Amino acid sequence: MKNTKYIFVTGGVTSSLGKGIISASLAKLLQSRGFSATIQKLDPYINVDPGTLNPYEHGECYVTEDGAETDLDLGHYERFSNVPTSQANNVTTGRIYQYVINKEREGSYLGTTVQVIPHITDEIKRRIKLLGQNGNFDFVITEIGGTVGDIESFPFIEAIRQMRWEMGKNCAVVHLTLVPYLAAAGELKTKPTQHSVKTMLEQGVQPDIIVCRTEHHLNESIRGKIAQFCNVEVSSVIESIDASSIYEVPLLMLEEKLDIEVLRKTQTAIPEKLEITKWQSFLTRMKNPVYHVTVALVGKYVELKDAYKSIHESFIHGGVANECTVKIKYIHSEHLEGQDVEHELGDVDGVLVAPGFGGRGIEGKIQAITYARTRNIPFFGICLGMQCAVIEFGRNVLGFKDAHSTEMNPRTSHPVIDIMSNQKSIKNLGGTMRLGSYPCKLEPDSKVFGLYKEPLITERHRHRFEFNNDYRKEYSKAGMKTVGIYPSENLVEIIELDNHPWFVGVQFHPEYKSTVANPHPLFVGFIEAMIKKQQERN
Repeated sequence: MKNTKYIFVTGGVTSSLGKGIISASLAKLLQSRGFSATIQKLDPYINVDPGTLNPYEHGECYVTEDGAETDLDLGHYERFSNVPTSQANNVTTGRIYQYVINKEREGSYLGTTVQVIPHITDEIKRRIKLLGQNGNFDFVITEIGGTVGDIESFPFIEAIRQMRWEMGKNCAVVHLTLVPYLAAAGELKTKPTQHSVKTMLEQGVQPDIIVCRTEHHLNESIRGKIAQFCNVEVSSVIESIDASSIYEVPLLMLEEKLDIEVLRKTQTAIPEKLEITKWQSFLTRMKNPVYHVTVALVGKYVELKDAYKSIHESFIHGGVANECTVKIKYIHSEHLEGQDVEHELGDVDGVLVAPGFGGRGIEGKIQAITYARTRNIPFFGICLGMQCAVIEFGRNVLGFKDAHSTEMNPRTSHPVIDIMSNQKSIKNLGGTMRLGSYPCKLEPDSKVFGLYKEPLITERHRHRFEFNNDYRKEYSKAGMKTVGIYPSENLVEIIELDNHPWFVGVQFHPEYKSTVANPHPLFVGFIEAMIKKQQERN
């Protein structure tokens, strides 16, 4: 069995420094040297999971193969490492306390006073070690959400302190901090980093490696100062300079020898082998495109790009596969309602209607779909986007003037989208949707079969409503074919339009499975269709 090493990634000074990207980049580099690695996110908030969080507050909710609603950083982990994550890869304070309180109610603690130490910290440590217990991984990288010094982070930092004491050189701490540049003084300032490390030391944790997020290169004097005041070697002060793309970060960390430092600190033999050529090739193709297309992303959370993070990254992966740069034009669906959509959509090569919940902006999404359908513009609908395409077709082709989803209009006379039968009695919102990976059987003469090139696929879901099978015959006869079906329950997963260059709607979320190594075939096909549309137009 492998002797699993545990790497902790913490952050100081401010949030949004990029702990998730550093963690994912480290995993990529360790994989490139022949090690197996997985990444875990510990979130200090009290929500049990991000499933009930507003996208405006927390960005996208990412769904794993086993149906866990998780932090969006897990998407970065999978896109970089190409290793699926699971429920065990995202743990919140809410889940920790819920587990401990349930055990107390069951009497499992035999009357002991239940406290943060040892009960909460023991449960945190158990969750961290869970991924390494079966011996599948050489390294478990654990990112601690939030910022060191936050009240809610204290139990997690204490758990790290205990694990370092218990496991010695099988643990290492990477601390990501900010080295700001003051333009008025014309210099970089190390004091925020010093204070950040001091805060960690007050909680009993000495960082082994300090990664410095910066807008300007660190000179040797700055590195030496940080090393001296933060009790680390100069080689353990790593520069993380701003990059034009997150996909450059692994190569920047390679130049800075972050992986070498981690191996050295954990007393792991450093292999001579390094296989990073595929990643370098991806970056080269990304920076040297042959084609340029523009896609309209129509949604209701467009003010916050993180709400559609996986879709954005999938366009990059699919674009590289087509030697193409995809410019995303974010369009608020509410702003389209009652307007001439030609003004917003007249210059795009394709339209993607995004997933979401609730009725806000629905009519704008439907107008965008009408435009794409009638102008033969490539269209891609995801989850609610697919449902809107069904509603639009029902209204404007089949003549069902009040066709709708019962989510928005429970009294519609044509409920072409209806709640799933097993969802009708559910009261709690968190973790109760149709979640995770399900199989889908494809029609052999469909466009999507030509992209997947296999009859049975699996995709990840997050929804409560579905295509109403009572209307399938009428839709198919009019030209909207149901070309992907969940076999065991006969649920419609994919729709296509006849006599249209590329009009596809999917009930699942293909963006969750797109990675650098394996761009999602639907995004690859959609972008290819946009290139063809642009060439025809020109």
